[in-house]
Amino acid sequence: MPVLSRTERSTFLHERGVLCRIATLNPDGSPYVTPAWFIERADRIFITPRARSVWLQNIRNDSRVSITIDEDPTPYRKVRIDGVARIEFEPGRDHEWRDLYREIAKRYTSDEGAEQYIQSTIDQPRALISIGLDDSKVTTWRMPVGDEPSAGIWHDRYYLDGTALKGQQ
Repeated sequence: MPVLSRTERSTFLHERGVLCRIATLNPDGSPYVTPAWFIERADRIFITPRARSVWLQNIRNDSRVSITIDEDPTPYRKVRIDGVARIEFEPGRDHEWRDLYREIAKRYTSDEGAEQYIQSTIDQPRALISIGLDDSKVTTWRMPVGDEPSAGIWHDRYYLDGTALKGQQ
């Protein structure tokens, strides 16, 4: 199972339109997963929950999160981040980081569409949270490409002992 190099990971995390899914913990311990826009800057993933979002309240209660970022087409690149969310700005301070929000919106829409979206929702406060890549457990993988052996599409632990592919990774 090939892992992404740091360069491949960075390239993937900077591609337009790729969503993340952030998992937080509800007060009863059950998971709460939300798809969200994000941006990576300085080895941190930044996400902007709305003021009344359940997952922002969950982060206030327990800052442990898990994030997945993946794609549908081959080579099926995947990044999983298990870490701790930090609230950079509470809702109501949006004006202090609006330029970053503009950058995030432009990843998912046109420049004009991003500005229209920001202006139409400017009175709806958001928080800014971040998760550090360097202080989180980050796991990456993808399908083999080019001349890479196809036997290694799964982690070795998934192959049953005595089967044809066991040990060929």
